[in-house]
Amino acid sequence: MAMQRLLLALTLHAAAAAEQRSLGHAAANPIRRVVSMLQMMQKKVETEGEKAEELYQKYLCYCKTSGGSLTESIAAAEAKAPELVSSIEASEGKLEQLKKDVKGHQSDREAAKTAMAEATAIREKEHAENTQAIAD
Repeated sequence: MAMQRLLLALTLHAAAAAEQRSLGHAAANPIRRVVSMLQMMQKKVETEGEKAEELYQKYLCYCKTSGGSLTESIAAAEAKAPELVSSIEASEGKLEQLKKDVKGHQSDREAAKTAMAEATAIREKEHAENTQAIAD
């Protein structure tokens, strides 16, 4: 029985010592964690800064190089605008003329239909008279 008590006491003492060691590590461990987190954050901020600088340089290059071509395209569009206005006006005039031509052709068509109907009526009348004369 004494042996069991001694063995139990040694086991409890070993467990307590192990717990104290782990507490010692745990006390130093959070500080180490904070330091490593700060180092990781520093690396992340540096890489984001490099990416932002790269994007800024691309944007700066775009602004410098695209200004000339944009100015040229604006000048070309402004030069072409009067040509387009005159072309639109000419097309509108031609459209009005074509509308008048269509109305004239429609009235000519109606006149032709009326003339054909009158000619058909005269032929039918002459045919009826001729048929009547032959029958007599």
